[in-house]
Amino acid sequence: MNEKNIGPVGHCWDEVREEFFTAEEIAASDLRVAIIGEIIKARQEQGVSQKKLEEMSGVKQPIIARMEKGSTNPQIDTVLKILAPLGKTLAVVPLVGQDRKNSSRKI
Repeated sequence: MNEKNIGPVGHCWDEVREEFFTAEEIAASDLRVAIIGEIIKARQEQGVSQKKLEEMSGVKQPIIARMEKGSTNPQIDTVLKILAPLGKTLAVVPLVGQDRKNSSRKI
């Protein structure tokens, strides 16, 4: 265990989250964090304020702010509306390390 990751109660975050959350919950959380991180990165790299992104996307600035803070779980259509004016979109790609037999489910 890496001592830098040990909190005041003696557990690192990875151990705690594995104890309290399922693998699916962890994967969903990691995905949300990655998507929001890319939105923030693209917005900042392009010098676009949240208010300007509101004008460009039609998504209200307070919603953008809540998304960036992680205090809301945005709908996919909202994410797409925000990504488009930043020149980004989402892509569906195979998961790394999963064989197709185990990962194919009907949606």
